[in-house]
Amino acid sequence: MPELAEIHRIVHFIRQHLVGKTLSKVQAQDDTIVFGKVGTSASEFQQAMQGKKIVGAGQQGKYFWITMSSPPHAVMHFGMAGWLKIKDADTYYYRSDKPADKEWPPKYWKFLMETSDELKTEAAFVDARRLGRIRLVDCPADEIRNYTPLKENGPDPVTDKDIVNEAWLMEKLRKKKVPIKALLLDQANISGIGNWMGDEILYHAKIHPEQYSNTLNDDQIKALHSSIHYVCSTSIGVLADSEKFPDHWLFKHRWGKGKKNAPAVLPNGDKITFLTVGGRTSAVVPAVQNKTGAVAKEIDEDATNGTPATSGRKRAAPKKEEGSEAEDAPKGKKRGSLKQKRPAVKKEEVEEEEEEEEEETKPATVGRRRSTRMK
Repeated sequence: MPELAEIHRIVHFIRQHLVGKTLSKVQAQDDTIVFGKVGTSASEFQQAMQGKKIVGAGQQGKYFWITMSSPPHAVMHFGMAGWLKIKDADTYYYRSDKPADKEWPPKYWKFLMETSDELKTEAAFVDARRLGRIRLVDCPADEIRNYTPLKENGPDPVTDKDIVNEAWLMEKLRKKKVPIKALLLDQANISGIGNWMGDEILYHAKIHPEQYSNTLNDDQIKALHSSIHYVCSTSIGVLADSEKFPDHWLFKHRWGKGKKNAPAVLPNGDKITFLTVGGRTSAVVPAVQNKTGAVAKEIDEDATNGTPATSGRKRAAPKKEEGSEAEDAPKGKKRGSLKQKRPAVKKEEVEEEEEEEEEETKPATVGRRRSTRMK
């Protein structure tokens, strides 16, 4: 699922290719899930956008918006596999060499936009799994974050860097007794951190993902705060292009999960193991990330292939994330599969992401369905 860094990438391209241009043509596919689940219809969206000028774009975590010359404005969320494609622009952080994937309009489009300038720009919101959300928010452009769904989400560590300071983080951690990884993934606490970013942050902070948030000492909280801003600023600085991530990052070496004779290890030989925290598979380096306080549960890990033992253990159901619920997927229909590749990312990275996404859509084993993300 696109996280803070990937959303920053698409906002960058919206500003580069669409802001300042008038929409001469807008088409929207009738979809009672992508539009309807958040109280908008395709026809309402089409009418609201047609003929308007795009004057800006913004982001809060995994949500982003396009502000128009007059209200309402479009606020969107990609779900697991959604994206905004711009014709002849390299916006997507997955790539495919298949001719069919280069067709325009692209497959699974939900809306199409075309600008009125001589060298017209064409854009399309695509979503094979229909877990993305497109809504209209009727308010002044500078008040978008005061309205649903943004007002229910926590601060963005990049946009709201002044808010997400050490004192704020310490107060947040001390008030809650949850695994620190789960706290980071809960978008009501902080916006934009997803699975890979959460793992990267905790690795650099040398904190075990299962350790309870209220057991972290002052030095650990300081390290966590520094790591949050380091991972966020570094990843957005390269527009989420993983090829440009630092070589020592966990991200570069975590993709050996479950691969026979290919254990996941760091260049220095430290093993990467995997366990489930907050309903998500977490990559952990035990040699670095020690448990220094109480943890949610003890996990028996298989040191051979880095996969957690699962006997006698149930997965906790994370909070329901508005706008990307697995239960919103149309019943009886086959989900589209994500087959594009991330730039400079190996095939096994895509395979693990697909496995993660499939895992997220399965019901929890605690008596209720689990949402696809704890946003």
